[in-house]
Amino acid sequence: MTGVPASATGGTGTPAPGGGKLGAAAVDQASLWNIANILTMVRLLLVPGFVMLMLTDGGYDPAWRAWAWAAFAVAMITDIFDGHLARTYNLVTDFGKIADPIADKAIMGAALICLSSLGDLPWWVTGVILGRELGITLLRFLVIRYGVIPASRGGKMKTLAQGTAVGMYVLALTGPLASFRFWVMAVAVALTVVTGLDYVRQAVVLRRAGLAEVAVAAAESQAALAQAAVAQTTVAAQLPEAAGGTEASVEMPAAEEPSVQAPTAQAPSAQGSTAASSEAAEK
Repeated sequence: MTGVPASATGGTGTPAPGGGKLGAAAVDQASLWNIANILTMVRLLLVPGFVMLMLTDGGYDPAWRAWAWAAFAVAMITDIFDGHLARTYNLVTDFGKIADPIADKAIMGAALICLSSLGDLPWWVTGVILGRELGITLLRFLVIRYGVIPASRGGKMKTLAQGTAVGMYVLALTGPLASFRFWVMAVAVALTVVTGLDYVRQAVVLRRAGLAEVAVAAAESQAALAQAAVAQTTVAAQLPEAAGGTEASVEMPAAEEPSVQAPTAQAPSAQGSTAASSEAAEK
């Protein structure tokens, strides 16, 4: 599904005449239409349909509530499969990273708000669950520069408990099942709060670790700059000494030049005495 389509390669496996940019754009566009993203889009489209079914005939008709439950169940099932398919078959895209959490929050938020507006669920429960979901999502974005907070087992249990509890409230249950769903929702709220606090703890630890790494990197950078400054100062101090030694070695022959040239200056006198002795002999 994520390979290069025939239209992008001219149908022969060679790049299309449009050039590299056009081919890359065609590949990116085609990669959006994979099974994982399609399931995410289906879940997004189910949100208005669920709300319509939930509120038809005042929201208390058991038949319409059953259809609303079916739409909610399909949305929750696609939530399980689209992420698994994207990771297993390498179908992760930027669209999926953004749209998947939005679809999750949209279907759950729509169900909670509808139930509270109909009086089936206290508003504080809706506030706790939605506040936690939105808060943790914002927290993930705030600490993403230091790392990614992984999904924990408690978070998965929370999602399962919330989906089960909300689904039971969507159905028009009576008798023992109506009492049992209260306890299921209580478990879901407890897991929501506990896992939310755990995510906050992980975010704090992750931020501290990230700040420590930044501080260590800054210290190492300052130490490297200090060493470079010391080396530069040492080289600058050695340059005058090296220059002075060179000048002394150059001036030494100039000082000895008179002694070397002395015999040359005495040569005429020697020649004069020899000539005088020759003349004496001749005389």
